[in-house]
Amino acid sequence: MQKPTVQVAAGIIRNEFGQIYLTQRLEGQDFAQSLEFPGGKVDAGETPEQALKREIEEEVGLHVLSAVLFEQFLFEYPTKVIHFYFYLVEEWVGEPFGREGQDGFWIAQNELDAGQFPPANTKLIQRLLAEAKRS
Repeated sequence: MQKPTVQVAAGIIRNEFGQIYLTQRLEGQDFAQSLEFPGGKVDAGETPEQALKREIEEEVGLHVLSAVLFEQFLFEYPTKVIHFYFYLVEEWVGEPFGREGQDGFWIAQNELDAGQFPPANTKLIQRLLAEAKRS
């Protein structure tokens, strides 16, 4: 039987100091307590970029002005396949905060630790760390 595929759009929200805004997954979610880039499922009839803007507004209260596709890939979990779309978000209006009760904070891009994220994020974190070393 083929596993269902879920589309997920997430934002790499990066400020002018090279810091990235992360949130912590809530209890009761898959990978509770691990860190994540804010975002969520793409609804029917939405583009990934539309979903990104909606989810960022819902989760952390930012109005995204521009988003550039940074990375997309498929990741297979035991029960489903997730098609991730990660957007680099460097222009927005507002101050981010956890609107759903989740903790959120800024971290230097070169301090990201793949071990603190769900397994699907490992390659993305490695790319962000490599990019931080070059800059």
